[in-house]
Amino acid sequence: MEATLIERTVELEDRHWWFQERRAIIARELRRLDRPGRALDLGGAGGGNARVFVRHGWDPLVVDASETAVQLAKERGLRAIHADACDLPLPDGHFDLALAFDVLEHIEDDAAAAAELVRVLRPGGRLLLAVPCDMALWSEHDVVSGHFRRYTRPSLRQVLTGAELVIDRMWSWNVLMKPVVAWRRRRCSGNDVGEVPPLLNAALRTVIAAERYLPVSALPGVSIMVRAHRPD
Repeated sequence: MEATLIERTVELEDRHWWFQERRAIIARELRRLDRPGRALDLGGAGGGNARVFVRHGWDPLVVDASETAVQLAKERGLRAIHADACDLPLPDGHFDLALAFDVLEHIEDDAAAAAELVRVLRPGGRLLLAVPCDMALWSEHDVVSGHFRRYTRPSLRQVLTGAELVIDRMWSWNVLMKPVVAWRRRRCSGNDVGEVPPLLNAALRTVIAAERYLPVSALPGVSIMVRAHRPD
């Protein structure tokens, strides 16, 4: 991802409905776990997700292929290193939890990146992952964002099980607004992330938060989310 997109993300994320709800998902998943430990935030950009780990008592390390992202994360007081997701300079079995939100689609050899995630997780360690789905949504947004693909459930399952991960749950996210996203993506000429007027932002946050309570997670969405673990 270009440095300008990373900088724009960091500037927007604390008030943007899309980032806010994804951070709420991370927080809920962290509360499911017994106790905090070491966490890897792969492709962590400026460390917005890593700050959720810190608030819940975890010790996160941000890893990103962008030097701009690493510098921004360090400016936020986070530990961060510049590295290739397919060749992590990290010890085997070191992390209790790994997060890879919107990472695999940026990597040509996504199987190698998944294998590295498994390698650095301890036996029994957890993975939280999100990817964009449905090639029917492919647009200039994906091109500008540096995506190689959008996933289907079978294609993502193949990558993760091929890395010997056990999938505990796979679900769709951003289901309710998929028709709006599809309409907007057909008309966009670049990355779709931008400033949203406060009232509209609040309305969109309300709609996306409703997915926590409605039985829509099996329906087609804009993203696929996964909770998985490395076998003991």
